[in-house]
Amino acid sequence: MVKVAVLGAAGGIGQPLSLLLKANPLVTELALFDIVNTPGVAADLSHINTPAKVTGYIGDEQLGDALKGAHVVVIPAGVPRKPGMTRDDLFNINAGIVKNLATGAAKHCPKAFVAVISNPVNSTVPIVAEVFKQHGVFDPKRIFGVTTLDIVRAATFVSEITGADVASTNVPVIGGHSGATILPILSSLSHSFTDAQRDALVQRIQYGGDEVVKAKNGAGSATLSMAYAGARFVSALLDASVLKKAGVKECTYIKTDVAAADGVEYFSTVVELGVDGVAVAHPLPSFSEHEKKLYAAAIAELKVNIQKGIDFVAKSAAL
Repeated sequence: MVKVAVLGAAGGIGQPLSLLLKANPLVTELALFDIVNTPGVAADLSHINTPAKVTGYIGDEQLGDALKGAHVVVIPAGVPRKPGMTRDDLFNINAGIVKNLATGAAKHCPKAFVAVISNPVNSTVPIVAEVFKQHGVFDPKRIFGVTTLDIVRAATFVSEITGADVASTNVPVIGGHSGATILPILSSLSHSFTDAQRDALVQRIQYGGDEVVKAKNGAGSATLSMAYAGARFVSALLDASVLKKAGVKECTYIKTDVAAADGVEYFSTVVELGVDGVAVAHPLPSFSEHEKKLYAAAIAELKVNIQKGIDFVAKSAAL
């Protein structure tokens, strides 16, 4: 039995993500949790002729039932930034949501793989980790920040320039999951870019979300592509942990020592997944001179983002 719990399943990312997970034949139970509308979403998805049994749960009192026995917990829950809302306002709301959901997971399925989509991932993953530490169940191999959308975008944007098959285009994207912390390793590719092409690609990969917000005229953000990326990451986890497939690699934001020499304890890097989560975290690649500058900028911002998440949990515990 493979149970996947989606926390925030009625939202803009949660619904298409749940649809894609319902289509995964490895999923036998899909537990959908949110504060509204999950029974309707569950009823709708339950009519699809794939193996997963779908159930819907609403509110904190049903969170435990949604989580019990989960093999994977995916967290897309959160709110988008509204007019007049500062980034700090948004952080405090989403951080509180993630902390509450992480507390439920630590209590009811401490051995589950936890895939965090809720932004800001650079801070929300440390929040989940700190909550699990408080409950004495933290395992760094099992908590992931889903940065897969950066990899998906990088492959798409690069293939548009190179003309290579997009399905076989693979661009490692390391660092973090916002703006300047996103570091695409274009030097790993055989194709040579002009400086202008390189700079434009890096900018587009780092700020691709802005394209979607602009195209939607402020009426939404990258929900469908994020759902696809989230489903791809969960599928990789299931391939490695359930099918025990070897050589399953993804970039993901984890607690790792790959950038410890530069004072950062969370970093997105290429990992090989196994039955227990992260089996191997690849070290930093060789950087071009341009990438060295990008790395330095990413490190400076990541330090602030990570500390913000850690401080949020510490402050909450002190209240």
